[in-house]
Amino acid sequence: MKLTIRNLSIYRQDSLIVQNLSTQIPSGSLTTIIGPSGSGKSTLLLSLNRLIPSQGEIFLGKTDINTIEITSLRRRIGMVFQRPALFSGTVSENLSYGPSLINEALSITEQQQLLTNVGLDISFLDRNASTLSEGQQQRLSLARTLANKPEILLLDEPTAPLDPHAALKIEELITTLQKIYNMTVLWITHDLNQAKRVSDNTLLLVGGKLIEEGPNIFSTPKDPITSLFIKGELEEY
Repeated sequence: MKLTIRNLSIYRQDSLIVQNLSTQIPSGSLTTIIGPSGSGKSTLLLSLNRLIPSQGEIFLGKTDINTIEITSLRRRIGMVFQRPALFSGTVSENLSYGPSLINEALSITEQQQLLTNVGLDISFLDRNASTLSEGQQQRLSLARTLANKPEILLLDEPTAPLDPHAALKIEELITTLQKIYNMTVLWITHDLNQAKRVSDNTLLLVGGKLIEEGPNIFSTPKDPITSLFIKGELEEY
């Protein structure tokens, strides 16, 4: 599903965090979002499934997201955070939570398939989610989001807290799942090498502004700010 953002501005506590941002995210693409800390990346993602208010227009396909019932919107636009947002209970209960909100039951077979897709053993279903390792919890967080069959997946640094080996495994998993489910993915990362590896397209945000976007942002940057950021020479902005 294509995502269109027009003239988006976001204020938090009277501060302008995202400034007049417009872009289109093609259906089925994997777009990374890079930029210095405090540049508005996470704030942008939160606005895309109405976790915070914003000014401007956001369209899911041809539909303004403000006209979509909130539970339906958050099923269609799933989000995975840096720290897995799980609740106390079994793996099975975590997987079933989203579908239960619209009175749908997730069969054991469907739960097992979700675990298999994210590389977890089906024997985990009866385990308490709190007993899983951090990497396993992040896989479960992905599976729980996928249980809602999202059209768009928002990722806010899902590999940041993991060790390099686990981070690479989750990275490979996400790129595989993106193809399996044919999802449109927006992925915030501070790891520029990761962004180079996984993305079809990259957005650079600095100071709440979209400085540059495109598939060749690393190889042929057009804006001097982009060049400085990629070289690690961008001072506080």
